[in-house]
Amino acid sequence: MDEGDRLAQRFETHRAHLRAVAYRILGSPAEAEDAVQEAWLRLSRSDTSGVQNLAGWLTTVVARVCLDVLRSRRSRREEAIGLELPEPLGNGEGGIDPEDEAVLADSVGRALLVVLGTLAPAERIAFVLHDTFAVPFDEIAPILARSPAAAKKLASRARRRVHGRSEVPDADLVRHRGVVDAFLAAVRGGDMDALLAVLDPDVVRRTDPVVLPSGAPIQVRGAHHVLREAPVFSRHARFAEPALVNGALGALVAPRGQLILALTFAIKDDKIVEFEVIAERARLDRLDVAVLDRRLAG
Repeated sequence: MDEGDRLAQRFETHRAHLRAVAYRILGSPAEAEDAVQEAWLRLSRSDTSGVQNLAGWLTTVVARVCLDVLRSRRSRREEAIGLELPEPLGNGEGGIDPEDEAVLADSVGRALLVVLGTLAPAERIAFVLHDTFAVPFDEIAPILARSPAAAKKLASRARRRVHGRSEVPDADLVRHRGVVDAFLAAVRGGDMDALLAVLDPDVVRRTDPVVLPSGAPIQVRGAHHVLREAPVFSRHARFAEPALVNGALGALVAPRGQLILALTFAIKDDKIVEFEVIAERARLDRLDVAVLDRRLAG
C-alpha cells in the first residue's frame, strides 16, 4: 500500500465524524458531503507529516469550509421558500437518498436545524463545535479569527437562542407536550378518534390563507370541522416536531430544517381549545423559536 492509499484509508476512518460535523453546521446533506470532499482534497494536497491529531486537523478544515458556505449564504439574497414541500435531493443515482436525509434530520432534530439557521455563522460554528462535538474554544478561536474568550461568548449567545425561554411552567409544558404529541400522531396516522380525543368540542382553528385550498375558510370552529380538514395537513405532519414557539409549546414543520409552517396551540384541561397554522413567510420570520429542554422531551 502506497502513501496515498494509506492517507485515503486514514481519511475514511474519520468520514462519518466529518459528515456529522458538516451536517450540523450546514443543515444540508448535499453541502455536508461537498464540505467533506473538500477536506479530502485539501488533505491530499497538504504535507501532514507533522500533524499529530489528524481528526482535529480535518475537523478544523471542515469547519472552515462550512464557515465559508454560511457566509456565502448570508451575502446573497435568500430566495423565499414556497409552501410546497421541496423536491427530494436524491434520485437514487448518486444523489442524496431522501430516506437517509430524513434519518439525518431526525437524528439532529428539525427544530434545532431551524434555530441554528437563525444564528450568525460564527455563532453557529462556535455552538456546534463546542456543545455538540466538545471542541475546546482555543481550537475554535483560530477558525473564527477570534480569541478563545470571544469564541466562548459566541457559543453562549447561540446557546441562549437555541434553548430560548419558556413562559410556561415546566409541569404545564410536560402536559402540553403530551397533548401536542398526541395531536401530531393522530394527524400523521389519520386516526380521527385519537384526534377528537385531544380537541375541545368548540376548538377554533385559524390558518394563513396561503396554505389553504382555494375558498377554504381562514377560521373554523368545532372539532368536527377540524376533523374534516385533517387530511389537508397530514402530508405536512410527518415533518412536524414540537418546539417552543413564542415561549409556549408549539410545533414546527421543517423538511430539511427549512421552516415552512408553524403551529401555535392554546391548551386548557389537556384539550386543544385553539390552534393556528402560520404559513406566511413574514410571520414565520418574526417567530421566536427554540428547541425543547431535553427534560421535557417525549
